[in-house]
Amino acid sequence: MKKNIILVAGLLASSTLFARQYSINDFGATPDSAVLSTQAIQKAIDACSASGGGQVVVPAGCYKTGSIFLKSKVDFHLESGAVLWGSRSLDDYTKVKPAYTSLRTQEATIQLIYAENVANVSITGQGAIDGQGSGFEKLTWNDEGITRPHLLRFVTCSNVVIQGVTLRNSGCWMQHYLACENLQISGVRIFNRNNYNNDALDIDGCRNVTVSDVIADSDDDGITLKSASPKPCENIAITGCVISSRCNAIKLGTETNGGFRNINISGCVVKPSEVAAPAFFGREGGTSAISLEIVDGGVMEGVSVSNITVDGTESPLFIRLANRARSYRKELTVDHVGQINAVLISNVHIRNAGKTGCSITGLPQRPVSNIRLSNIVYEQAGGGTVDDANRLVEEKPEEYPEATMFGTLPAYGFYIRHAANITFEGVALTAATADARPALYLEDVEGAVLGSMQLQGGEKAKANIRLKASRNIFIEEPIAGGKLGATIERDQVSTVIERK
Repeated sequence: MKKNIILVAGLLASSTLFARQYSINDFGATPDSAVLSTQAIQKAIDACSASGGGQVVVPAGCYKTGSIFLKSKVDFHLESGAVLWGSRSLDDYTKVKPAYTSLRTQEATIQLIYAENVANVSITGQGAIDGQGSGFEKLTWNDEGITRPHLLRFVTCSNVVIQGVTLRNSGCWMQHYLACENLQISGVRIFNRNNYNNDALDIDGCRNVTVSDVIADSDDDGITLKSASPKPCENIAITGCVISSRCNAIKLGTETNGGFRNINISGCVVKPSEVAAPAFFGREGGTSAISLEIVDGGVMEGVSVSNITVDGTESPLFIRLANRARSYRKELTVDHVGQINAVLISNVHIRNAGKTGCSITGLPQRPVSNIRLSNIVYEQAGGGTVDDANRLVEEKPEEYPEATMFGTLPAYGFYIRHAANITFEGVALTAATADARPALYLEDVEGAVLGSMQLQGGEKAKANIRLKASRNIFIEEPIAGGKLGATIERDQVSTVIERK
């Protein structure tokens, strides 16, 4: 039996070696970045697919191309030393309007590498694809994919593998996978800081997805899950990634029509970029590390975030339920508020965070619910004033969701409003400089358990914990300022149980 297993494994490992190979040089591609090789590359892809599949090889050298279209059963393989350069001329790109309807397919778009309705397709190797995205001027607010090309775009594809390659300098989003199934992205290195809307990776309404061992540095969002159609993002695992972003390192949102289900994010590092580059969006240290958002209807449930190390970001953790109500089609309306339910965040270490604080917020009569945070160490800049502690936070139900949207929050740790069944267990909150704000501020919260907490405490702060218009709150005596016990300010609060 063992011999049979070894034999099968060997056959699988060697299958690529014996697959028929099609070198783009044999079809007329020239390793000269001044010569356009689009037609030659496309001929190699077409021949490979027509013969039943195989591997299209990009040998070492620099090749310039416009839009190319991947086909089923093709492994597009870039050898070490191979660089595919995207043309800087819009005339070399082909406009495509996908058959699948979503917010991002309302008109034709351009991209360097495109695939639609294909299966068993991959991009592999140790080479690089560089979109030369700085050569495309931003002309209008929503011109991503219109006059500034995506680097990769896959629509309604299945069994897709992106492995090992380096992706650089897209005109807008680096990668957009829309309504795809069985997608694997691993060992990819991404640098995207040369234009507006420079996300590293966007997974939109896909199911059965793994993202692993990705190193990404982006001006805009890092790894983003979206749902800009009725299809949810579901059954997705993101592991072992290192992410630098001037905006949101890992985000579920902003588009949320179909929602998110069964999402596992673990073993990732969020850190500032080490590369000097022009800034288009966001902040030097990043806006947030983890953002979980439902604002256009849809349901978020079964999300687990664990073992995350964060260096920097202004507002590291952001959970937001709101009612922007943007539909994926102009003739449709979103007539209901979505839901955020069953979110677990554990084993997170945050240091060098900004002054703003973190927030978990819903809307009146529309709470976020069943949120559990455990084993969180959160160290932030501090410096909050008495005015900050007393300021009123606007609801902003229709605004674009962003971790800094409320300004400096009235808690240096977590501000929680319109929520139900919230648990904090084993959470340590500190500020680098004196702060007059409480560590926790709960407003309109129905049911909370605050246990095994360590709070910094401070002479300027009126209280360590503030409760307003909340009910059924259980507080296990925390350590505050090095001593057992915490000062608690209560305003219109009923049923608070303190266990000494």
